[in-house]
Amino acid sequence: MVQKQALELYLHIPFCVRKCRYCDFLSMSAQEDVRRKYVDRLLEEIMVQSRQCKRYQVVSVFVGGGTPSLLAGVQVWEIMEAVRSHFCLKEDAEITLECNPGTLTAEKLSFYQAAGINRLSLGLQSADNRELRELGRIHTFEDFLESFDLARKKGFHNINIDLISSLPGQLPQRWASTLKKVSGLLPEHISAYSLIVEEGTPFYELYGDDEQRRQRGEEPRFLPSEEAEREMYNMTREILAARGYRRYEISNYALPHRECRHNIGYWRLVPYLGLGLGSSSFIENVRYSNTGNLSAYLGGEFRRLTEILEYADQQCEDGHKCAAGKNQELLHQQEQTMYYLHKRQQMEEFMFLGMRMMEGVSRDKFRDKFGIALEGIYGSVLNKLQQQGLIEQWEGMVRLTEEGIAVSNYVFSQFLDDSYSR
Repeated sequence: MVQKQALELYLHIPFCVRKCRYCDFLSMSAQEDVRRKYVDRLLEEIMVQSRQCKRYQVVSVFVGGGTPSLLAGVQVWEIMEAVRSHFCLKEDAEITLECNPGTLTAEKLSFYQAAGINRLSLGLQSADNRELRELGRIHTFEDFLESFDLARKKGFHNINIDLISSLPGQLPQRWASTLKKVSGLLPEHISAYSLIVEEGTPFYELYGDDEQRRQRGEEPRFLPSEEAEREMYNMTREILAARGYRRYEISNYALPHRECRHNIGYWRLVPYLGLGLGSSSFIENVRYSNTGNLSAYLGGEFRRLTEILEYADQQCEDGHKCAAGKNQELLHQQEQTMYYLHKRQQMEEFMFLGMRMMEGVSRDKFRDKFGIALEGIYGSVLNKLQQQGLIEQWEGMVRLTEEGIAVSNYVFSQFLDDSYSR
C-alpha cells in the first residue's frame, strides 16, 4: 500500500462581531443569513477540493478567522462532518478551533466535542481591561475567565491562549501581570506575540508615525521603546519557564508535549490546503490564495486545486517553465496569483522557517530533502552568523542563540539569495 502524504488543512471563517483596531486579517461583521451562505459555500469547496487530495492524509485541521466561534455550533459540526466525509483524516489529528471570549456557550462547546474538536485557541490578548478596550476587543478579562472555566468544565484539556505585548503605553510591569495571571491558569499552550502596527488599520492611523520613529532608532512617543520591548520579551521567557512552559518557537510556549502540531507543520514545510475566503495554501511547491472578495466567493469563485496541480506540472526544478505547447499568456496570468517554489527557494524557506523553532534546522534533513550538504549552499552564511554570535551549531542542528532571536529578521534575511530570480 502506498503511504499517503501528510497534509494540513486550514479553514477560514472571516466573521467577527466587530474588527479589532489592530487587526489586518481578512475579517468582517455579517448577518446570520450571510454566515449561513458562507458555510454552504465552504462545504461545497471542501467537497470539490478533496477530489484532488486522494494521495494525502490530513494530519491537522485549524479553523481560524475572524471568529469561528461566532458560527452556530451546528455549523461547526457540519464543517467537520464534511471534512471527515471527503478527506482522509488521521485518527489522532489535531483539530483546533479559534474562539473569542464572549462568543462561547455550553451548547457550542458540546457541538465542538461532537465535531471532534480537540484543541481550542482563545484570543485573550491582555488580562488588563484598559488594554482590551484600547485594542477594541469585545470582551473583558472576566469574560475570558468565564469562557476558559466553561471550556475546562466541558472537558477541553488542550487550550491555547493568545497574548499581545508592546501595546501603546504598556509598561513591562503590566505585561508581567498578564503573563502571571494567564500562566497561573495553566493552559497547555501560550502564544505571546509583539504588536505589529499594520497599515490600513485604525492603529496605523494612530501609531504608524510612532512605529516609523522606532524603526529609525528614535524614541517613540506612545509605543514602548526597543529596550522596553526587549525587556518584555525576556520577561515572557522567564515567567513562563518558571511555570513549566518550554519555548519551542520564537513566540510560542507549551507545557510538555503540548506544542501546536499544526503550526510546527507550517515551519517544517508540510503541505497545507487553505479553504475559505482569502485562505492561503502551499501544495505541490505552489503558494497561492483564494479570492478575498466575499461576494465572489459566495458566488462560487475559489481557486480549484486542479488548476494548481496543472500549474505545478508546468514548472521545472531548474527554474524554467516546462510549458512547451501550452498557452504562454494563460501561464503568465496564472503566475499573478500563484507562485512556484523552485529548489533554491525551497531551501530558503526550509532555513528561515525552520530556524523560528528553538531546536533549529537539521543538517541531515536538509541533505535528505535537497541532496546536498547544508555547507554546500550556506557555508559562508553559517560561518558569518556564528562569528557574530547569532547562531550555534550543536548535535547536527543549527539554531538561533538568544542574541540571534533578538535580531531574527536579520538572521533570516541572510539565507535569501537576491541573485535568484523570483
